[in-house]
Order: sequence, then structure tokens, then C-alpha cells
Amino acid sequence: MINGIDKYLKKGMTVAVLGIGISNIPLIKILDDCSVKIVVRDKRTKEDLKGIISQFDKTDITYILGENYLDNLNEDVIFKTPGMRYDLPQLVNARKNGSFITSEMELFFELCPAQIIGITGSDGKTTTTTLISEMLKEQGYTVWLGGNIGTPLLSRVNDISADDKVVVELSSFQLHTMKKSPQISVITNISPNHLDMHKDYEEYIDAKKNIMKYQSPSSRLVVNYDNEVTNGIGKEALGRVVYFSRKTKPDNGIYVQDDFICVNGEKVLDVNKIKIPGWHNVENYMAAIGAVWGMADADTINKVAQTFDGVEHRIELVRELDGVKYYNSSIDSSPNRTKNTLNVFNQKVILISGGKDKGIPYDEIGPVIMEKAKTLILTGATADVIEQAVIKASGGKDMPEIIRCTSYDEIVKTARNKAQPGDVVVLSPASTSFDMFRNFEERGKLFKKLVNEL
Repeated sequence: MINGIDKYLKKGMTVAVLGIGISNIPLIKILDDCSVKIVVRDKRTKEDLKGIISQFDKTDITYILGENYLDNLNEDVIFKTPGMRYDLPQLVNARKNGSFITSEMELFFELCPAQIIGITGSDGKTTTTTLISEMLKEQGYTVWLGGNIGTPLLSRVNDISADDKVVVELSSFQLHTMKKSPQISVITNISPNHLDMHKDYEEYIDAKKNIMKYQSPSSRLVVNYDNEVTNGIGKEALGRVVYFSRKTKPDNGIYVQDDFICVNGEKVLDVNKIKIPGWHNVENYMAAIGAVWGMADADTINKVAQTFDGVEHRIELVRELDGVKYYNSSIDSSPNRTKNTLNVFNQKVILISGGKDKGIPYDEIGPVIMEKAKTLILTGATADVIEQAVIKASGGKDMPEIIRCTSYDEIVKTARNKAQPGDVVVLSPASTSFDMFRNFEERGKLFKKLVNEL
């Protein structure tokens, strides 16, 4: 049994798990050791879940499956899946009737014995999270990486010691109902995102703010000075605030001067030695340094900068074929991400974009596509809005060639036919992947497979 879990889950309680996903599968196995009555509820059918359910053959579980899986939701404790809205009528009623609603991540925060460093943001959070983890490991700490990336950490709580460091990426969905904040919190930036899941932009911002809302005066908050929203959040902090900026010199902060990342006047890292390209990655390094400063020294930070190759699906060079370089940046699920990716390249590229619309504006992408793309290959539900953004930016003149495709096989073949030696082909969708794929990783892996088969 996990140390301390009996304070929260008493023998004989009924405990519901809503959705059998990545984080909830190990949770169900943990509950089996707690002498509670487990109820698993999922919208999918038993046939759909056959492979997953077979893992729990020796566990006494009640399954409520199908379209009406949330009917009569009345268990003592309810673990919701991160992507489920907290204000669903069934959850509201359950809460009113005395059910305690929580999540796997919330329980982990209660039980974790080590210092937690949490990272969120609209862009750059996975790279920043990974950098923090790499810097601390290089410095000699035992580091546990999880949250929205890596493996669920709740099942590993007994292996974590008080001297270890826990680094977790936290999405707005995970943060939405959190009532505890990390001791060190990082917000890389905030821009409109996931508006297909959140009621509005304000709700999205409020969810992100939970990463610092419950901090203490001894806590640390690292925020982007140049981003209007995060700058404002810094003014609400209860603990110490560390600002980072690429454009100015914040007091007691992190900034760029003479091509060096500086901390309170001390030169720490030459930006020209950072292996992964782009000024947005310089910002990711500043955010990471803000989190680890005092635990990792400048030599360690420099070693990571010169060896870290980046995270898969983020401006990832797939191959060079016939003088053409193919890059996979499938993580680019918003216009702002695509804008940052395009600005890395010093030439006009063949750009592949489009996917599922998540209710955010696309006007900002038009000018950068006009400047950076010679050919634009579009697919998915956002093809129309991206094309309209380009038309608006250009006034209909001197536009890149625009081609529509319906499959990734067609996309890759079209890109190869259009490319000449010296060209760059970039997958940067500016949209989510859920129109054709389960996630952006699946989209990126298919693109890489097709490119490598050329």
C-alpha cells in the first residue's frame, strides 16, 4: 500500500474512477490494495475496453460502461480524468450529495514526500520541464519526471525520498481543480488555447493560475515578464517571484545581454551554445534556469545546453533527402507555436498545416506564413481558417502556393514533388491532431514514417 494513502481512502469506501486512461490504469491497481469498493465508469463499451479490463481480472471491480456511464454518480470518492470538466451536471450533483471529487495528480501532491517543481504554459512547457529534469539530474539529484509527460507518479510514491526532486508538467486540465501548488512553479507563457474545452479564455487563465494560487511565502514562482498575462500573475504571487525576459532587464531576474543569459547580472549561458534552435528555446532555458538556480550551477547548465537535442516532435529533423530537409514539429497545436517554429528558419519553407479547430483565433498566423512559406499544404478542419488568415494578411497578392490534401500520404508525396534541393519541409499544424489521430505524437510518428519511406 502507498504510504499515507489510508488517510484519504478508508476501508470500505466506494471509490469511482472516471475514465480508464494512462493515469487511471495504475490508479485502479493502487486502489486494489486499499480495501475499498472500486467502481470503474467509462463511456466506452466492454468490447472496446477488453484489452485494458483484462489487466484487472483478479480485482473485484464494478464496471458501469457506455453512454450513460455517469448516471447515479454517488460514490464516496470520485477520481475524474483530467480532460473531464469539473462542472458536468453529474459531478455537480455528486459534490452536492457529499461525494469528494479529486484526481490522480491531486492525490499525488498530497502524498509526495519530495519537493515538487511544476511547469505549465501554453507553449514550451514540455521542453522546459525536460530541461529542468536534465539540469537537476546532471547536478546529481535523483529526479522523478511526470505529470502530463512521462509515467504517472502516484504508483512510485513509496520509492521517492524527501531529498529527491519531482518535476511535473501540468496541463490546464490537470490544474483546473488543484487545491495545492508546487513549491517551485513555472509559467512559460499564456496565450489563447484549448478554448474548445474551456468556457472562455478567462477560465483557461484561471486554471493555469492554480499552479501558484496555493503557494506559501517560501515558495518560488518563475514567470515570463514579456507575456502580459503571466506578468500580471506574478503580481499576485504569495512567494518570491523570478521574472525572465528576452526584451528587458527585470529586477532580480533573468535576461539576455550580449548574447548571454544572465541571472542578477551574472553571465550564465551563451545562447549561441544552446543546441536546440530558436529564440523561443532561449526563453525555455531562461524559465528552466529560474527554476533550478540555487540547485544547479552554471557549469551544469552549460553542459546540458551543449548536449540536449530537444524533445521528439519539436522542430525535429527527420532526414535529409536529395538536398531537402524534413522537420517534424507535430507538437505545434496552436498558431503561436507555428509562428515560433517558422521564425527559426532563415528561408522560405514548404509548410504543412491544419488539423482540428480548438476555437482560437488564427489571424496572427497569416503574416508569418506570408513571410516564411513558399508553399502551404493544408489539411483538416482548420484549412479554411488558415487560408483566410493568409488571404487577409496578403490582400490576395503574392501569396504562397496553397495546396489542399486529405491524407498524410498525399501530403508527404506532394511536399516531395514541390521541394527542390536546398528546400526545407516543415510539419507545423497550428492545430490539434484529433481530427485524424489520437494525439500529436501519433501524427508526428506517421509523418516521420512516411518521410523515411520516401
